[in-house]
Amino acid sequence: MKRILIADDHDAVRAGLRAVLEQRADWEVVAEAVDGNKAVSAAIEYQPHVAIVDFSMPRMTGVEVARRIKEYPLPTEVLIFTVHNSIVLAQQAYQAGARAFLEKSDSNKLLLSAVESLLAHRPFGFKNGRHDDRKEADTHKGLTPRERLVVKLVADGYSNKGISAILNLSVKTTEAHRSAAMRKLDVNSTAGLVRYAVRARLVDA
Repeated sequence: MKRILIADDHDAVRAGLRAVLEQRADWEVVAEAVDGNKAVSAAIEYQPHVAIVDFSMPRMTGVEVARRIKEYPLPTEVLIFTVHNSIVLAQQAYQAGARAFLEKSDSNKLLLSAVESLLAHRPFGFKNGRHDDRKEADTHKGLTPRERLVVKLVADGYSNKGISAILNLSVKTTEAHRSAAMRKLDVNSTAGLVRYAVRARLVDA
C-alpha cells in the first residue's frame, strides 16, 4: 500500500484530493495537515511515499516543508501544489528538493499522473529536472531566488504583509528583499517591479 500525506489549510481542498487519490485501491491517505509545521511532523511520523503540499500554508511554506522533509532520511517524494503559475516558484520548489510542481487548476487531470511519477521516483512538472531555462535565468539580473519570489508576489498584487505571511518572513525582511530587488533592477516604484516581472515572465502579461 502506497502512503500519501496531504497538507493544505483548506478542508475542501484536502477532501477533494483524498477523493481523487483514493480511487486507487493501492493508495492510502495516511495523514492530513493544515499547516507547514504539522506537515513536517506528519511526514516524520507516517513516512509517506508522497507528500502533496500546498505552497501557501500557515507557519511554513510548501517549499520550506519540502526542504525540511529532505533534511530527514525519509522515503518521501514531495509534490508542491499551488494556485500560482510561476516559473520562479517551480524553481524554488525544485531547489528545495520537491520532485513535482502542479497547479491546482490542473489537479484533476494531472494529479494521478504526478503521483505515479513520484512513486517511481521520477520528477513531474519540470523540464530536464528544472522549470527554467538559460534564457529565463539570464533575465534575473543578479536577483537572489528569494528576491525574485518577492518581485513575483508584488506583481501578483500582494502587499508586504501578505508576502510575509506567504513566505513566513517578518515584514522587515520582506521590505529588505523588495528594496534590494528595486536597487538591482534600477526601478523606484511598484509599477517598475511589475514591468520587470512581466518582461522576465515571472507573471502572465
